[in-house]
Amino acid sequence: MDRPRLLTRRHALGLGAAASGALFLPGCSRGRSDEAAPDGPAKIATGNAGGVYDIYGGGLAKLASEQTGVSMTPVRTEGSVQNLKMLAAGSADIAFSLSDSALDAWDGAPGTAFATGALRFTALARAYDNYLHVVVPTSSEIFELKQLAGRNVNLGPPSSGTRVVANRILQTAGIKVNAKSLGLEAAVKALEVGIEKPREGIAALIWSGGLPTAPFLEFQSTVGFRLVDIGGVAQELASRRFGGYVLSSIPPSVYKLSNAVPTLAIPNYLLARRGLSDPWAWWTVNTMFRRQAELSVIHPEAGSLDSRSAIATMPIPLHPAAERWYKENHV
Repeated sequence: MDRPRLLTRRHALGLGAAASGALFLPGCSRGRSDEAAPDGPAKIATGNAGGVYDIYGGGLAKLASEQTGVSMTPVRTEGSVQNLKMLAAGSADIAFSLSDSALDAWDGAPGTAFATGALRFTALARAYDNYLHVVVPTSSEIFELKQLAGRNVNLGPPSSGTRVVANRILQTAGIKVNAKSLGLEAAVKALEVGIEKPREGIAALIWSGGLPTAPFLEFQSTVGFRLVDIGGVAQELASRRFGGYVLSSIPPSVYKLSNAVPTLAIPNYLLARRGLSDPWAWWTVNTMFRRQAELSVIHPEAGSLDSRSAIATMPIPLHPAAERWYKENHV
C-alpha cells in the first residue's frame, strides 16, 4: 500500500546515533528474561470502537499481557481528552493521545479542556501519525470546506482529540456548523442516512485517525466517499502550532480515492501516568517493538513505529524506563 511515512524529528536525549549502525531491529526477539515483571495489572485507555486506538490498543494489551504474564486491560474511551484526564486521575496507567491535546494538557492551555491547570505525565513512544479526514459521500455536493456551513457535521465525541482539531479547523476557516457528537461507527451510519434524509443524518464527518480507518474502508466499498481538501486551513494551523500539526496528505491508494488529499498530520503519543512502574513502562515499549510484526497484522499503523522517531515526544519527557529501553537498544 502506498502510505505516508511517519513524520520524524530527532529528540534530544544526548545519545546520538549508534556509530556502529547497530540500531535496534524490530521483531528480532520477544523480550529479555532479566527485566522484572510488573507487580500488578494495568489499564490502557484506547478510543472509539473501530478506531485505530481501539484496535491497536487492544492488540498491544493482549501481547503485553503475554510478554509479562500480568494482565493489561484495554478500556474504550471517547479519545485523547478523556484519556489524558484518566491518566491524571490514575484511572488509566497508559493511554494514547494526539500530540495537540497532550500539549494543551501539558501547558494548561487557556480555552481548552485543560484550562483549569496543567497536567503531568510521561511518554513511552511516538507511535504513529493521525491524518485529519473530512468525509462526505461520493454523491455529495460538498467539495470545499466552506460548504459545510450550516450543515449537520459530526465533530466527534466531546472528550475526543478529533473534537479538538475539528473545532480548530472550523474556527480557523470561520465556519459555523450544526455540530454533532457521535462516535466513529455511529457517525459513519449517520453519514449514509444523511444522503436520503439530510435532517436526520449528517452531511459530513470530521475524523482524526490513522490510515486506514477501518469503518471508512467498509463505507467506501458499499456507499462510497470523498475527502474534502483542507490544504489552505491545514497550512495555517501547521504554521501556528509547532509540534502539534504537520502539513501532509492522504495517498489515494489508502481509500481508493481519485487523488491525494492535502490535510493535517497529527502525531500520536503513547503516554503513561506519573508514577507508572518501571517494569510496565519497559515492557510496554519492548512489546511495541519486539512484537511489531504481530501488531501490524492487528492494525497496519503498528508498522509505522520507528526507533528513530519514537523518542520524538517533546516537550513530554520520556518515562525513565522507556528512555532506558531506547538506550539499551542503541537508539
